[in-house]
Amino acid sequence: MTDASLNSVPAAPRSRSLHTVDERTRKRNAAEKRFRVYGVTAILIGIVFLAVLAVSIVRSGMPAFSRMVVEIDFVLTQEQFDEAEAQLMKTSAYQAYFNAALQESLNAAGVSAPFDEAAVERILGKTGGILREFYRENPDRLGQPVSFELPASSRVDGYYKGRVTRDTIVDSRFLMKSDLDIVDAMHDAGILKRGFNWTFIQGTDSGVDNPGGAGIGASVIGSFFMMIVVLVLSLPIGVAASIYLEEFAPQNRFTDLIEVNISNLAAVPSIVFGILGLAVFIQFMHLPQSAPLVGGLVLTLMTLPTIIIATRASLKAVPPSIRDAALGVGASRMQAVFHHVLPLAMPGILTGTIIGLAQALGETAPLLLIGMVGYVAREYPDSLVAGFTEANSAMPAQIYTWAARADVGFYEKAWGGIIILLMFLLTMNIIAIILRRRYERRW
Repeated sequence: MTDASLNSVPAAPRSRSLHTVDERTRKRNAAEKRFRVYGVTAILIGIVFLAVLAVSIVRSGMPAFSRMVVEIDFVLTQEQFDEAEAQLMKTSAYQAYFNAALQESLNAAGVSAPFDEAAVERILGKTGGILREFYRENPDRLGQPVSFELPASSRVDGYYKGRVTRDTIVDSRFLMKSDLDIVDAMHDAGILKRGFNWTFIQGTDSGVDNPGGAGIGASVIGSFFMMIVVLVLSLPIGVAASIYLEEFAPQNRFTDLIEVNISNLAAVPSIVFGILGLAVFIQFMHLPQSAPLVGGLVLTLMTLPTIIIATRASLKAVPPSIRDAALGVGASRMQAVFHHVLPLAMPGILTGTIIGLAQALGETAPLLLIGMVGYVAREYPDSLVAGFTEANSAMPAQIYTWAARADVGFYEKAWGGIIILLMFLLTMNIIAIILRRRYERRW
C-alpha cells in the first residue's frame, strides 16, 4: 500500500436539495400516478359492466311483474247460479253469463267492436271455471256486484309489451289477428288495463302453453326447504370440523392431507357434487328424486368446504393472547375455545356461513343431476314433511326451465325470476354485513 493511497481523502458527496426533484424521483412519481390511473380505470370499467348488467336484468325482467287484466263488475243472481249448477256443462253457463256482462260493459262505454265469444275465450281464457269456484266458495255474494280482475292471455299481454304486433302475429288457436280489434276496444274503454302480477310471485308453473300464468312461488318454497337442510347440516358440521382442525388436531401428515383436500374441494365444480349426490343419495340410498331433502344434502356437501375455510380463518384471526390468558387463569383447553375464542370468531363464522348459503342458493348444476329440472312443481306442498320429501323445484332450476322453453313469454319470466333470486342473494349478503358489524370486536 503506497503513501498516496493512505493520504488520499474521499471526495465529498454532491449536495442535493430536498426541494429539487431528481430524475429517479420523477420516474417513481410518474409510476405511482400511472398505477393510480390504472386502478381508477379498472374500477370504472367494473362499475360500467355492473351497471350494464343491472340495467339489462331490470329492463328484461320488470315486465314479468306486470300483466294486462280485465276489470269488470259482475252480478250473478241466485236463479242463474241454480240454473248453471243444474247443467252438466257448468263452466260453459258461467262463461255465457260473463260474456253477456262483458258485452254490456262495452256497450255502456260506447265502444262498438265485433264481439265474438270464441275471441273472448282466446283473450281471457276459460273464465267460467274461475266464476264457478268463486261463487261456490262465496254463496253470500250472489245477487251483489262483484269486481273481478281476470288476467288476459299471454299473447294479449305480449301485444301490449311489444312482443306481439299486428304485423308479426299469426292466426292460431291462441289468438287471431281479428281479436286485436276487441282487445283495443276493451283497452280504450278502460276495461283492459295493466296491473301488478301477483301470480308471478305467488303462483306455480302453468305448463308450456301458458307463460302468462306461470309463477315462481312454489320454487321459492322449494329453495327455502333446501336452505333449511343446508343450514341445519352444514353449520354444526362445518364449525365442529373447523374447531377441531384449528384448535385440537395435532399437526401431522394426516391433518395436512385433510386441509389440502378441503381446499381442493372448495374448487371442485359444482356439477361434480351433483353426480356424487345422484350416485349416493338417489341410486344407493334410494331417497326421493327431485326432493328438497336430496337437493339440500347435495348443496351441503358443496357448502361445507367454504364454511370450514371461513371458520378456520376466523378462529386463526383471534389473537393467541386470548387463549394464553384463559389457560393462565386455569381454564381448560375446551373452556378457552368455547368461552373465549369462539365468541370472538362468531362474526366471521356467521359471515362465512351466510356467504356459503348464498352460493348454494344460486346453484343450478347440482340440481340438474338430481332431477329438479325435469320435475317442475305445479302446487305447494301439503305439509311441513312433504316440503322436504315430495318432489319440488328450486328458483335456479325454475329459471333454467323457463329459459329453455321456446315461448318468448317464458324468457321474460326467466329474467323476472333472476331479479327475485338476486334480491334473495342481496338480502343474505346484507344480513352477513349487519351481523359482522353487530358482533365484531376490536382489540
